[in-house]
Amino acid sequence: MDSTPFPQLLLDGYQGFLTGRYPRERERFERLAETGQHPHTLVIGCCDSRVTPEEIFNALPGEIFDLRNVANLVPPVSQTNYHHGSWAAIDYAVSALRVKHVVVLGHARCGGVRAYVERHAGGAAPVADEADYIGDWIGAIAPAATRVGPVPAAFDPDYAEALAKASVRQGLENLRGFPKVAALERDGALALHGAYFEIDGAKLFALDEARGEFLQLATSVHAQALAPSRF
Repeated sequence: MDSTPFPQLLLDGYQGFLTGRYPRERERFERLAETGQHPHTLVIGCCDSRVTPEEIFNALPGEIFDLRNVANLVPPVSQTNYHHGSWAAIDYAVSALRVKHVVVLGHARCGGVRAYVERHAGGAAPVADEADYIGDWIGAIAPAATRVGPVPAAFDPDYAEALAKASVRQGLENLRGFPKVAALERDGALALHGAYFEIDGAKLFALDEARGEFLQLATSVHAQALAPSRF
């Protein structure tokens, strides 16, 4: 094996890709390189390594445009271009790539949501720190927390789950605060969706905005997939 100043685990994975998936999909990669990407969906997901959109949705290369950040947040629109990195990706997805769908994908046991809950336990105000990038970023959860109710003094997983789902709703609201997104949705050229993934049981829920609740998807297939094997 060639000596390289690169993580061996990643090198092993790349070699597995070269001998496995790439040969099977070589024509697709070559076509994507020549014609460019045309993803159908922008997924705004968490950078949590356990929640990978391509895996969850069994997507092929070129099908999903990813925006991943701590706690899958959509920051509010700002005239000063604050948090411009996120909005640059969203703008590119809807304006240049012309995706048909945007999914805000929350998930259970989110470290970013937990950090917010722990930092604001019992209504405490976190100490301001210019170097606290995480605290500054997850501050965008505050409007969702206002809807859920006061942060309990001790960490409550049920509260954290409710907050994670409320944050997905807030993300959709913030998306609609971006004029380009609002216009495309109004014209029927873009659909916005909220979703929530449970890591341990692989359950996927979609937000029914009319009813204000998350409904589990593909329930029969999920039950079959998790059913004990007879062999």
